[in-house]
Amino acid sequence: MSPYPPLAAPPARAADGESLADEEIARGLVAGDEACLAAAYRRWSALVHTLAWRSLGDAKEAEDVIQQVFLGVWRGRAGYRPERGTLGGWIVGITRRRIADTLAARSRRLRLVSAAGSALALGDPDRDRPEAALDRVLVRGELARLPAPQQRVLRLTFYEDLTQTQIAERTGWPLGTVKSHARRGMQRLRVRLEPAGEG
Repeated sequence: MSPYPPLAAPPARAADGESLADEEIARGLVAGDEACLAAAYRRWSALVHTLAWRSLGDAKEAEDVIQQVFLGVWRGRAGYRPERGTLGGWIVGITRRRIADTLAARSRRLRLVSAAGSALALGDPDRDRPEAALDRVLVRGELARLPAPQQRVLRLTFYEDLTQTQIAERTGWPLGTVKSHARRGMQRLRVRLEPAGEG
């Protein structure tokens, strides 16, 4: 039997998801009834999505959490104990753990990107020279002075290592708008950071 939860249309007896009580879904799920998994998905996936979206603020990550939660429900069904709480409560518990895992992974990625960005600050191989710290402060200061859209695009580019296409998906802006903000933002940074007399 596949470890992945099959979320296709279940058999007719559970076709509407409302025809089974929570306790029936729980019993069937523990017994390995895929129709009961599908019923559980229909009944609680919207709640899982809401919890994930509110915590993460990212549609794609929220969708990933839904998949991970119901995969966890299917794989861990033998561990469900009705005497400890409702099936819905158990699913919410799995959801909270998956959200915490996602936030931890996001923090690790941000730390790695930040460390990589700091190591390559201004493309200077001699990072330990005293002026390097001042340069980094100047770049951060000038970045903070940019208009909000340009600042957002450049931060997503350098601190989260997103491509312009990914930034367009994240922000909902057209790709041309993202490219325009990136170009204008880089031009402004260049002008402000270049020493006088350099072209």
